[in-house]
Amino acid sequence: MTSQLDDLTTILHGKAMGAIKGTAKLVVKDLGSIILSEEGAIQSDEDADVTLIANEALFRAILDGAQNPITAVMTGKLKVDGNQMRALKVSEVLTA
Repeated sequence: MTSQLDDLTTILHGKAMGAIKGTAKLVVKDLGSIILSEEGAIQSDEDADVTLIANEALFRAILDGAQNPITAVMTGKLKVDGNQMRALKVSEVLTA
């Protein structure tokens, strides 16, 4: 299980570095949490400005462009806790 979270963290690290303002937490159901910041991505459960919650398959689909994050929120597949505008900025980084 941890290797899946390690893999996601590695992918997200490059996308987040220098691109995220503040902090965002991705809660990957049944795997753990990843914090994104200007410094990149680390596995942590600390508090963040915005939290996105979904399963691993959905996060991977968003990362590879197969799933639109806004559609995922509207259909209830992706939960957002916190600033909605910050969540939109994070989704732009994830899909870049």
